[in-house]
Amino acid sequence: MIRLYTQATGLARRVLPDALLLLVARFGIAAVFFQSGRTKVTGVLNITDSAYYLFETDYRLPFVPPHVAAHLATYSEHLFPILLVLGLGTRFAALGLLGMTTVIEVFVYPDAWPTHLSWAGLLLPLIARGGGAIALDRYFAPAKR
Repeated sequence: MIRLYTQATGLARRVLPDALLLLVARFGIAAVFFQSGRTKVTGVLNITDSAYYLFETDYRLPFVPPHVAAHLATYSEHLFPILLVLGLGTRFAALGLLGMTTVIEVFVYPDAWPTHLSWAGLLLPLIARGGGAIALDRYFAPAKR
């Protein structure tokens, strides 16, 4: 039984390399935030009146004016996911989205911690490891000696 388990985990390591896992994490969390950003705009980046209203009411933060928060969140929900899909500035983009997740958890939806924990579970490996071998970051990183 132990030998079978060892063989199965070895196969999983070969079939699911880190590059693939990090790519799936990048695309998965990018989809969540990009789709959220698209609900706040019409056209390319024209923020809707309903989005402004949400930041004045439900999404109101104690330290950022609603109009500014609406712009910051909407632009972040578009820019950071695009960077993640490209694997460009992966750690920076993931850290930005983790910061957003923390703000949402603490100030907007504190009871949604299971959802936010699942987002953090995708973002933390990206912060720790970067975008992986299938990312543009590797072309801009200093050469390893």
